[in-house]
Amino acid sequence: MATRNMRVLVPYRHEKKLQPYGDALRAAGMEPVGAYVGAPVSVEGVAGLLLMGGTDVNPKLYGEEARPETEAPDQQRDAAELRLIWAALDRDLPILGICRGLQILNVYHRGTLIQHLSPVEVHDVETDDKGAPAHEVSIEAETELARIAKTDRWRVNSRHHQAASNIGANLRVSARADDGTVEGLERNDRRFVVAVQWHPEDQVGNDTEQLKLFEAFAGAL
Repeated sequence: MATRNMRVLVPYRHEKKLQPYGDALRAAGMEPVGAYVGAPVSVEGVAGLLLMGGTDVNPKLYGEEARPETEAPDQQRDAAELRLIWAALDRDLPILGICRGLQILNVYHRGTLIQHLSPVEVHDVETDDKGAPAHEVSIEAETELARIAKTDRWRVNSRHHQAASNIGANLRVSARADDGTVEGLERNDRRFVVAVQWHPEDQVGNDTEQLKLFEAFAGAL
């Protein structure tokens, strides 16, 4: 019997940031495959794609000039991840987007971003414990995220100063913070395309609720 492919591609700029994502994937039975975005990278040989957090997406990709609060773009990473999203969607490979991953997924689908949230302190919470809950999100009924969570509220951590604004074609909002900030997106015409604005990889060590996201991702491979 052939062994099921549980390899998940994780493109990265800084290798030191891979560990919590890799640990969360392994906790759900998957094998992380890190791929440096400064070298050629493809979805060959993997069963899924995880888009991790990181620097701000270049606003020029959604037709805007950068605001003073927006980080300098990593155009190489943006281009690599956009190509990987295209390839994964073309092959119907499952995609899990986290924080920046949600944002670039929205930009790929011709959506836009809020370049700087105000007040930012509600969502860009700096604590020693990166898994500490910062606020609640409301989960939309009859979404993939609702089927995963089996509840309509989750306590999540939060570490971002940008968020989805106009929602891209074929995407659906699956969760919002109480102030209306988009916290979840998904695409329902593919096997599994789920993205969240928080960092569940930092929560899975002490929150089995957040492990459900990775287990659902694994189940779709």
